[in-house]
Amino acid sequence: MKLSLNPNAPDRRLLDEGRRTRAMTWIMSVMLFLTVLSGGLGLGMLAATAQLDRQLSGRLTVQIVEPDAAVRDRQARELVAALRSTAGVVRAAEVDRARLAELLKPWLGDTGLDPDLPMPAMIDVDVRGDAAVRATEEAARRIAPSARVDRHAQWLSPVRSFMATLTWLAGGLVLLMASATAAVVLLAARAGLDTHRDTIEVLHMLGSTDLQVARLFQRRIAIDTLLGGAIGAALALGLIWLLQSRFDALGSELMSGVALQQRDWFLLLLLPLSFALLATFAARVAVLRALAKTL
Repeated sequence: MKLSLNPNAPDRRLLDEGRRTRAMTWIMSVMLFLTVLSGGLGLGMLAATAQLDRQLSGRLTVQIVEPDAAVRDRQARELVAALRSTAGVVRAAEVDRARLAELLKPWLGDTGLDPDLPMPAMIDVDVRGDAAVRATEEAARRIAPSARVDRHAQWLSPVRSFMATLTWLAGGLVLLMASATAAVVLLAARAGLDTHRDTIEVLHMLGSTDLQVARLFQRRIAIDTLLGGAIGAALALGLIWLLQSRFDALGSELMSGVALQQRDWFLLLLLPLSFALLATFAARVAVLRALAKTL
């Protein structure tokens, strides 16, 4: 028996179940909607984590706590000069005192602007490599014994851990949805076999093989998955684009790292096709096994 690809061919309509077929399409639409959202979350968090690592891996802040303003200013100047001549140090600059006072104003009020109030000197340092980090710490201890060196990556490590957890969670959700899709396909294939048992027996009497019958099921399920997946993926991609535009409007340097790149959009577009191939394979295996046991 020859199976035609024409959508109006008689063999194409053998498994057309009306409402059941439409229900399968909408189920796949919901599955792909949730899958693409999870994939978008995972890719966004992965990109944001990578950007956070790049930005913070070599960023340090040196804090000089010294009650004597003259000593503090001298130590800050000497330390900045020493760091600028240190190998591996890309940038070393003292934070503007007025800017620092403005940052402290929400906690100290107008008292933070009092010139008589002791205020630590803050030095921003960008370095390359662990050797430069150690050299910065040694220079700080030598020039200003009271100085404290803070690594940005260290105090932001809980944020990075949380973002990495979200990435793994999103990846797990994608795998879970793929497993659920395979399970739905298996149930749909078995239900279709029970519903069309008489039709399948007639096809066998006409000379059709199990493989040809399986092609009917796998094609029907592939079409439902592609159609439903396209609808669900389109809605999910639209929602992701809307959320990304909102993130861009926030103007946050951290949130801007969540933006998806061209490669990420391409991977998300591949999800409906990947799920259709998965559903086709699952339907083929389920039908062939069931036919081998029962018919």
